[in-house]
Amino acid sequence: MGSQKKKSGCGCLPLLLIVGSFAWFWLWLVPRIGHRIDVEVLRDGDFKTAFGQLMDPSKGQSGELSTTSPSASGLPPIIQAELPAELPVEATRSATAVSVQTVPGMPENWRNKAVRGIYISRYQITNRASEKTIRDRVRYYKEQGINTIIHGVWGNGCAMYKSEVMRKTLGYSSCPNLFQDPWLDWLIDEAHNQGMQVHAYFEKGIKLDENSPIFDIVTSKGWFVPGIDQTYPGIDHYILNVENPEVAKYFTEISAEFVRRYPTIDAVQWDDYVGYHEALPGEKDRTAQLTEFMLAIRQAVKQANPQVSFDLCHHNPYWGKRYFDADWASWQVDRAFIQVYNDNNFAAEMDYVQQHSGIAISDTQFDRLAALADNPKVKSVLLFPSAGNPEQTAAKFKQVWSGQ
Repeated sequence: MGSQKKKSGCGCLPLLLIVGSFAWFWLWLVPRIGHRIDVEVLRDGDFKTAFGQLMDPSKGQSGELSTTSPSASGLPPIIQAELPAELPVEATRSATAVSVQTVPGMPENWRNKAVRGIYISRYQITNRASEKTIRDRVRYYKEQGINTIIHGVWGNGCAMYKSEVMRKTLGYSSCPNLFQDPWLDWLIDEAHNQGMQVHAYFEKGIKLDENSPIFDIVTSKGWFVPGIDQTYPGIDHYILNVENPEVAKYFTEISAEFVRRYPTIDAVQWDDYVGYHEALPGEKDRTAQLTEFMLAIRQAVKQANPQVSFDLCHHNPYWGKRYFDADWASWQVDRAFIQVYNDNNFAAEMDYVQQHSGIAISDTQFDRLAALADNPKVKSVLLFPSAGNPEQTAAKFKQVWSGQ
């Protein structure tokens, strides 16, 4: 038989098209991951929501944020005229202030702030992190002018440490994570070595979503109140019923366990995820029950570790009580920081901020920093990384104060 004639050409065109398409997609994808996708949504396995955020940049900003504080669009539609003329006096005692730390080049107005804090979600340091990684990051934040790390230690109904209380109650020892057991010990130790404080942040409070590892168990126990909380666009939350004795017992025991396990922690902090939005069905007023619940948690913490500051970062007391059944002025917190992520009401909120322990803003509001620094009545400033990148937020903060 005669030899067959070979086809000419390399046949590379389909391959080049595939490679080119992949390269284009990768160049399109990378810059969007950090800014449009909530890292917690991905980590919790909600790929549908993550894809929606990727395709629609507005969802990445209005959805649930990595430290679970609300964006401006997630706040109730309150106008300035609704704020009362007379503001309630803070019914809290003053806690020991963070020691003012000297940072090279930092202006005096910033050095005089008791707390220059940054929120770090419970997954942003812990996953696969070595001791060196954790200690290096603490020193990094110190160099940026931060003197307080507010780190997530709880969220979606579960602990970020090996909890015996959680294991006995729900069968899990902790949130799903690849953390090393001493991660928080290393964090606290290095922060104290640097003259900084660590505040334990109880993310998500009494709210869970369907990706919580204990969601099905809690549902079977009947621990939720009726209805779905849609305060924050992009995710459905289910709220635990604090009137249920089992729920109350779980939270008080977890809280006491935590401050005993970490006796050198400087503070614990709760936020606006402790609340029942008025849009829930039934129109039930749970204010009294929520106050009783939080007072019990405070008592458990103080009995287990009297030196720990019991703090809160919430909506102003008028909004908290009016829209979330959260009469937190009655909770006997040691420090109350006012969330002012809604820039439309910034001026009106400043009266509340000045009467309490400080303000929490997002890194999209850094144009406000100069005025906050110059106002001696603003005792502390807490920084919330809106895109889920606290290291970037801290660097941006340093750029602001070093340019003064």
